[in-house]
Amino acid sequence: MSTVRTSKRKESEKVDNGIAMFTITVVVICMALAVGIKVHSLRGKQEMYQERERVLIEQVAAEEERAAELEQERLYIQTNGYIEKTAKEKLGLVNPDEILLKPEQ
Repeated sequence: MSTVRTSKRKESEKVDNGIAMFTITVVVICMALAVGIKVHSLRGKQEMYQERERVLIEQVAAEEERAAELEQERLYIQTNGYIEKTAKEKLGLVNPDEILLKPEQ
């Protein structure tokens, strides 16, 4: 009888081991799927951030170019040529050595 109990116990242990192995396999597969899904979503975010970085780099370059243009304009505004041009256009002034010709009416 002892052999019968031992063999039934071994069969029961084999079944328990099989169930445990199946459960572990299912858990490992679920974890692998979860990791795979997370990796996929992170790659999507990475692509989005790379695109955003590219756009921001372009914006920085454009703003640097604009800053250079504004600096050139600032320097031009400080010249006598700009002051004379503005005085002539906006205020109608002329230099003392210039002759103002008015059209006949």
